[in-house]
Amino acid sequence: MSVLVTGGSGQLGTAFRAVLGDAMFPSYAELDLARPGSLAAFLDAAGPRAIINCAAYTAVDRAESEEELATTVNGESVGVMAAWAAGRGVPFVTYSTDYVFDGEGDRPYVESDPTDPINAYGRTKLAGEHAALDHATSLVIRTSWMISGTPPNFVATMLRLVQERDLRVVDDQRGCPTVAGDLARATIAALAHGATGLWPLTNVGETTWFDLARAAVAEAGLDPGLISACGTEDYPTPARRPAYSVLGSERREELGIPPLPHWRMSLPAVVAALTV
Repeated sequence: MSVLVTGGSGQLGTAFRAVLGDAMFPSYAELDLARPGSLAAFLDAAGPRAIINCAAYTAVDRAESEEELATTVNGESVGVMAAWAAGRGVPFVTYSTDYVFDGEGDRPYVESDPTDPINAYGRTKLAGEHAALDHATSLVIRTSWMISGTPPNFVATMLRLVQERDLRVVDDQRGCPTVAGDLARATIAALAHGATGLWPLTNVGETTWFDLARAAVAEAGLDPGLISACGTEDYPTPARRPAYSVLGSERREELGIPPLPHWRMSLPAVVAALTV
């Protein structure tokens, strides 16, 4: 009996492969969160001692036209897995997003702040939070702006595009980058501590997409001057994004788990993995 990690080919799932080599990583075909009715039978056969759910519908803009499907994956299926885990007394971890907030705040959002998503993706992830937190063995980790050495992600896209043309990147959305490897290690520590409930977790340090892009390009030895700033209104997308979605936590000291490093400290490893 082992830990089961869903979404094993994504950024976070790949990070868990590096630190949980003996875990089970079922393929999409084996464990399809778009088919919630099939999940319990698979889990019964696998018999995991913990479930870490890294699978999700993450196409933020496409979710505006596929909200039903996104809700099935991010909400209903999360509830099925959380209920299965609770019924057997095993831990269940799933991940949520800064997009559960409207971005109208001016200080870091913490666990007790009211949610108010402004796009379909945020609504589906909030549904998953509620579904998971209905069960006592669940830990919901809210995170944001995931980056890693596993493309696709924002840093990978910036490093590719800046070699093709000058770029304009929004400078009026603020958040906290989260490095997948750092998050995976912190998740394992949280499981070891028996943490449950809601826990926002990102790397230390807030920034904008523009500043993150320039930092990544400079780290790769490319010219950050090729990137200029623009406003959200200059880059319209189907889904609205929160202008301010920095996450904080009221539980950090209670859990006794060290904060993640500043994102600038972890960025070199991300860039190195993307430029080999």
